[in-house]
Formats: sequence, structure tokens, C-alpha cells
Amino acid sequence: MAEDGQRLPRFLRSSLASAGRQLAEARRAYENAKQTARTDLPLSEDGRARIVCRRHAERRAVQVHEDGRPECFDAEHPDCQGCAEDVRAGTIETWEPNDSR
Repeated sequence: MAEDGQRLPRFLRSSLASAGRQLAEARRAYENAKQTARTDLPLSEDGRARIVCRRHAERRAVQVHEDGRPECFDAEHPDCQGCAEDVRAGTIETWEPNDSR
């Protein structure tokens, strides 16, 4: 009967440890995805990301912070919020110097 009294605590420890490992793995995957999104952006000669500004509908070369925010980010503007989300997701519109748009 003493064995039965140990099953629940052992099960809980095992389940919590597994959940902790899964959470850590998900965090690593999220961080890797954010890093990949930033490194996949085309860069200007001075290392700035070439993105198309949603707010002003113009091409810009800007620094992108670790959290995916372009340096021109305005937290109060919905276009800027969408832009930062797109940078993090890797779906931001970009440009190359020889684009004729």
C-alpha cells in the first residue's frame, strides 16, 4: 500500500518536469524564430534592415531591435504595431537597391 501512496507524487513530479522541458523547448524555438526573422531581412551596407514602412508607405533602411521593433517604431500607431509583428513573423515587405518599384 505504501507504493500506492508514492504514485501520485511521482506522477506529479514527472508531469511537471515534462511540462517544464516542453516550455523551455517552446521558448527556445520562439527565440530562434525571432532571431531568424531578423537575420533573413536584406541589409544595407551599414547593416540596417531594408523594410517598407507601412505607416508612410516608403522604403527605409532601419536598425531592428532584438525584440523585432524597427528603430522608427511608434507604439501608439497601429501601422507600426503591425510592422513590428510582421518583422517578428518574417513577413515584412522588404526591398533591394535595384528594385524598380
